[in-house]
Amino acid sequence: MMHLARRAALAAIALLGAASAAAAQESCPSRGQLDTLYCDADGDLVADVPRDPARQKDPSTLIFAYSPTENPAVYQHVYGPLMEHLGRCTGKRMAYFPVQSNTAQIEAFRAGRLHIALLATGAVGFAVNLAGAVPFVVVGSERGPAGYQLYAIVKADSPFRTLADLKGRKVAHVSPSSNSGNLAPRVLFPDNGLKPDEDYRPLMSGGHDKSIIGVSLGDYDMAPVASDIFDRMTARGQVKAEQFRVIWKSDVFPTSSYSMAHDLRPDLQAKIRECFLNFAFTEEIKKEYQGEDRFLPMTYKETWRPIREVAEKSGTPYNRAAYDAVAKREADAAAQRAQQQQQQQQQAPPRQ
Repeated sequence: MMHLARRAALAAIALLGAASAAAAQESCPSRGQLDTLYCDADGDLVADVPRDPARQKDPSTLIFAYSPTENPAVYQHVYGPLMEHLGRCTGKRMAYFPVQSNTAQIEAFRAGRLHIALLATGAVGFAVNLAGAVPFVVVGSERGPAGYQLYAIVKADSPFRTLADLKGRKVAHVSPSSNSGNLAPRVLFPDNGLKPDEDYRPLMSGGHDKSIIGVSLGDYDMAPVASDIFDRMTARGQVKAEQFRVIWKSDVFPTSSYSMAHDLRPDLQAKIRECFLNFAFTEEIKKEYQGEDRFLPMTYKETWRPIREVAEKSGTPYNRAAYDAVAKREADAAAQRAQQQQQQQQQAPPRQ
């Protein structure tokens, strides 16, 4: 199932298109903060299913993307059993679609090239408002939905003890749209003696994993990262916990969510929810999620309230202007990283 007929996936991507401009202007009593392509008549803050049955999709292949926060190839293997389960449960072919950035994932949703995805916390609001994504489940346990904290990590042998100690130092943020890796630090750090853009210039690493490894190698003096990703990397042995000190922790945020396209047929949406909720986690997936063992239902309106508040307070509301600015910063950061990598390769000594 993990091979998933690559040609079928590519054909499905080619056939799926964006909603037409005419359909976007259909009569809508309320859109809230949603793009004009979507309607929110019921006030739940996410896009409604199109009223016109002709616009409701029932694809033969469901395309799934894991969050670009970490290496997608790792999770293509780990999530193999989930892909197989979803295929059997829905009666659809499943295709795993790797993405390299949050903006690429959001644009794929908006263009109709993506049906189900794990969205990083900070990307959820943009995907909801601008791409018609509908969050529906989160990872959790019998205790309830999983959460994470923002960790400010430094090397264990560094002299830094408080956030204020990092003034003028090299601090890695993840990406412009990341909640724990960029937006939350901008809101929370100033009250703790450290102002991003004033006390230091954030260096965009491109991923929580890259920030964590960068701190371990001494490339960065500190990095704000998501605690769940930090814990998974130490559990996998990618880094050792004793290499780091956590000098500051936030309150708990809801973690990343699984979302689906708003324009799937209502019965298919209901089936996808059912399939996720009755999936039995493998031991490997439980290990990745530090013992969390199930999917739990969630709503964007309630579960994501604290994340929306951080976005508003950070001056990054989930609208088109903010998204375009975030997308530009992510593209600029990616280009800068690529240039640095090229320079490092050019400066590397030739092999003997």
